[in-house]
Amino acid sequence: MSSGQGGHRLSSTFQWSLTDGGDPAELVAEFLSSAGLRVRNLGRTATQVHPTGDGTPCGAALYVSAAAGSVMAGGAVGPPTPSPALPDVYAVVLAHGSSGPEPAGASASALRPGATPSPAALSSRPFSLEPWADSWTADDHARAVALAREAIARGDIYQVNVVGHASAAYTGDPIPALSRLARLAGARYGGVLAGDGWAIGCASPETLVEVRDGRVITRPIKGTRPATPAGRHELLTSAKERAEHIMIVDLERNDLSRLPGAGPVRVDQLFAVREWSGLWQAESVVSAPLDGDVDLASLLRAVCPGGSVTGAPKLAALDEIARLEPVGRGASMGALGWIGHDHLDLGLTIRTAAADGDHLHVWAGGGITWDSDPAAEVAEAAAKAGPLRAALSSSAVTAG
Repeated sequence: MSSGQGGHRLSSTFQWSLTDGGDPAELVAEFLSSAGLRVRNLGRTATQVHPTGDGTPCGAALYVSAAAGSVMAGGAVGPPTPSPALPDVYAVVLAHGSSGPEPAGASASALRPGATPSPAALSSRPFSLEPWADSWTADDHARAVALAREAIARGDIYQVNVVGHASAAYTGDPIPALSRLARLAGARYGGVLAGDGWAIGCASPETLVEVRDGRVITRPIKGTRPATPAGRHELLTSAKERAEHIMIVDLERNDLSRLPGAGPVRVDQLFAVREWSGLWQAESVVSAPLDGDVDLASLLRAVCPGGSVTGAPKLAALDEIARLEPVGRGASMGALGWIGHDHLDLGLTIRTAAADGDHLHVWAGGGITWDSDPAAEVAEAAAKAGPLRAALSSSAVTAG
């Protein structure tokens, strides 16, 4: 995922929050279209010409929260976010030209527009992070897993993703700490996006949706083990993990099949094992040709929120998530990436942290099926959050 090359400047921004009302998918699509990006027919990206004149758009960074994704899907939004300073949809258009604020790079590894201040207003004090405080205890998390299994036993859902949250107070500038996340192994969508009083740092390995060369692609990840030889064997031979994974692949196939303008959906790769920062994870590739007009708003409604972080059926899973989780998902489990003239590439914001004016926030969880063991699920969430907490710690930033 990358933007155009050469000199760029911030051109315009769009911001939407739950309290604003309206259809966020249509509103952001209209904004980007009015800014000169051809988001009303994404299937033509392979043949589009890149405008390069001064002031013409080279692309846009786009962020969508999990709550906004639920609105787009017509599902339950869930409890309030623990980081209300963050918008629920944010887009920033970059234009060709050297005048105006210069972005700190324009690629998957540097999404932050240069004109946006950090939440701490670039404090001169050294960065320092207080101890993490979880929004629920390990027992609370295990109890939520047990309740999810009861919902599965009743037939309300087949699978649901349960996510926990933790926060830590900080002083100083959090941007260097958030930027450090991009260095984590397997961070396909590593970078920082910042606005007025907030910032998001991402180390996600998962593709929510990509449009390139006339195809729409999603790469769901489901199934986790420690990145050891024994862990790889366990993941490959686990009937529970494979069944959970295939269920989400079927959900993603259904999501793409409902997309207007998409052709026959196929599974290009099934249950391939990848590594992310000390963990093995199973990934599949699902794609379809774009044979007709495909609008960005329709695409966002079809894929948001991502099936691997909701469950199946998606709307019923969103109801369970709203019932089980104590706080909102904030910047996590949403979308973050780049829209250019010849491609779109949005990562799913797992392995993601956010900063508001005085706290850093992280989220982690996992998919729950009937075979899930509550204690194992709690341990898996801790294993996913561990590399994020370590990278964000003040000692890690000082060492870097």
